[in-house]
Amino acid sequence: MNLSELKHNEGAKHYKKIVGRGTSSGNGKTAGRGHKGQNSRSGGGVRPAFEGGQTPLFKRLPKRGFTNVNRKDYAIVNVEDLNAFAANTTVTIELLQKEGLVKKAYDGLKVLGNGELTVALTVQASKFSESAKKAIEAAGGKAEVI
Repeated sequence: MNLSELKHNEGAKHYKKIVGRGTSSGNGKTAGRGHKGQNSRSGGGVRPAFEGGQTPLFKRLPKRGFTNVNRKDYAIVNVEDLNAFAANTTVTIELLQKEGLVKKAYDGLKVLGNGELTVALTVQASKFSESAKKAIEAAGGKAEVI
């Protein structure tokens, strides 16, 4: 197969409607917008969620909850994922990012206790779950809160 033999999938290419090019084009004069009114004008129309002056749905519904401005988001990793490292390695969030186990650092790292750890590691994180701390220490490693 060559590049010259490639074809678009059926229905992938659309004919562009050409409007406002004279009466014989079929979409001339008013260009398919009808006569007069808000929607016939350039820049006309209403904003999204406008309901013709009726109170919009988003204003009729009650407010719920609040946003905590002091919320902290943590990058999360399970202890079973730490088996990828060699024994006696110091595991930091930078190392986890480099290995692709964590995408972003967020406000710190939290280690959760899902799975089993078979390697003795020194893990530096912002938070540990109780089960994660037990799993790391049972494998002969250290859980350091930074």
